[in-house]
Amino acid sequence: MSTHQPLPQPVVDLLRQPNPAVMATVAADGRPVTVATWHLLEDDGRVLLGLDAKRPRLEHLRADPRVSLTVLAQDNWGTHVSMHGRVVSIADDVGLRDIDRLSRRYDGEPYVNRERPRGLRRGFDHFG
Repeated sequence: MSTHQPLPQPVVDLLRQPNPAVMATVAADGRPVTVATWHLLEDDGRVLLGLDAKRPRLEHLRADPRVSLTVLAQDNWGTHVSMHGRVVSIADDVGLRDIDRLSRRYDGEPYVNRERPRGLRRGFDHFG
């Protein structure tokens, strides 16, 4: 997401809630790959997504940073926002701090699986 383009308030309102979301990445052979995911709108306007470091989608993003995210309103899936662009950053989640934030948001408690390494990504060029 570009830092010079603020999100409209209805989009912010939708992203501030723990609504269901689906992200899409591009596999090495060019096919789209979709998966349900947790999201969190950060104070700086970037979107945080947690990814298991051993899942293919993280490798997809390292090879091709193009990504789409659709967030659906929990009570009305006809209300949604789709964001697309390129990942701004991918980082290891040292201490599982960020996945704990996501887990508390969706499940009300810290992330249960403490053994699996996590990768986190943030941001998009733009939304649509």
